[in-house]
Amino acid sequence: MNFIDTHTHLDGEEFREDLPEVVKRAQEAGVSKVFVPAIDLPSVKTVMEVCRQYPGYAYPMIGLHPEEVKSDWQQVLSGMKPLLDSSDGEVIAIGEVGLDYYWSREFEQEQLAAFEEQVRWSVKTRLPLMIHCRKAQNEMVTLLKRYKADLPGGVFHCFTGNAREAEELLQFDRFVLGIGGVLTFKKSHLPEVLPAVVPLDRIVLETDSPYMAPVPMRGKRNESAYVKYVLEKLAESYGVAPEVIAEATNANVERVFKIV
Repeated sequence: MNFIDTHTHLDGEEFREDLPEVVKRAQEAGVSKVFVPAIDLPSVKTVMEVCRQYPGYAYPMIGLHPEEVKSDWQQVLSGMKPLLDSSDGEVIAIGEVGLDYYWSREFEQEQLAAFEEQVRWSVKTRLPLMIHCRKAQNEMVTLLKRYKADLPGGVFHCFTGNAREAEELLQFDRFVLGIGGVLTFKKSHLPEVLPAVVPLDRIVLETDSPYMAPVPMRGKRNESAYVKYVLEKLAESYGVAPEVIAEATNANVERVFKIV
């Protein structure tokens, strides 16, 4: 049984000492591909380097994370765009992009402007979006609606919301929800919410490693191998075999990212 981790920060400092072992454990666990997002201009280089070490296994995404958006966002995007344009098909998505007002709204307008610019990149390049959204769903949905007919699709990364929020996101019919370790947490409502309103053809698996490790690894550094715990909890929640989840989520990845 093979499955895919659609969101892992393998280029991070946390994996600097043992990246080959991390990748090996993921492969042994059944992870057939990993997708690695950039978060700022320096990370574009590290993401591309890591993915080139593992061709056909690790796939890069390029984008400016909302928490990294400051007053110089235009210069940053101007630096990223040529790297995106010259990637010769290596880059599979625009990400990690979006809105995050959890800590502060200091750069609220800058975040909106940077996100919209990257949404336009997606429309123009036909690359899907990997969207991070925290405490900003209303603003995100309002913006995306303006491009709804033209969006190629993407992932609402790290979905942790309620049934109403899930249904609101599912109106973007070429998008899927990224489900990670939060699903396994004791107080999570996702095991009830997802089967009630989200069909299996609208879900992909992710870790967001090194963050948010699933139970039973909670509190440890997360890594792609642990996505199997998310898959197993999804299978339990939907009342199906793990193989059904693997097959469905793999098909969803192929549809959204055009990767077989």
